[in-house]
Amino acid sequence: MSSGSGPRGHGAGAATMGQVLAFPGASPNGQRAQVAFERDELQRILDLYGRMVAAGQWRDYAMDFEKAFASFSAFRRAAERPQARIEKRPALRVKQGMWTLFGEHGQILKRGHELANVLAPIERRLLKAVEDE
Repeated sequence: MSSGSGPRGHGAGAATMGQVLAFPGASPNGQRAQVAFERDELQRILDLYGRMVAAGQWRDYAMDFEKAFASFSAFRRAAERPQARIEKRPALRVKQGMWTLFGEHGQILKRGHELANVLAPIERRLLKAVEDE
């Protein structure tokens, strides 16, 4: 029997037995190290993205998760600036709302407390694109 390995707790794993380790990325006080989309938020955004792809408006997307915000960017072509960027900043929840919709040139198109209201300008553009076909 070789020393340092085996089912009896010998070796590298023995030092961590009985200890609770924090999940990577989590801070000791329970705060998240980065902002993320909730499942229903991401579902709503990806649903809109899929409809925009089907309408021929978007072809690619990117997501960015930082300490202060999470963003979803939609592109007509991968080499261009994003045509739209949806940003979630929980720090602005009380003030102007944590959701912001940015246009292609970085201008703020809509801010709000509810994701559905912030996505409304894109929804209207989608309806116009479908009607024009």
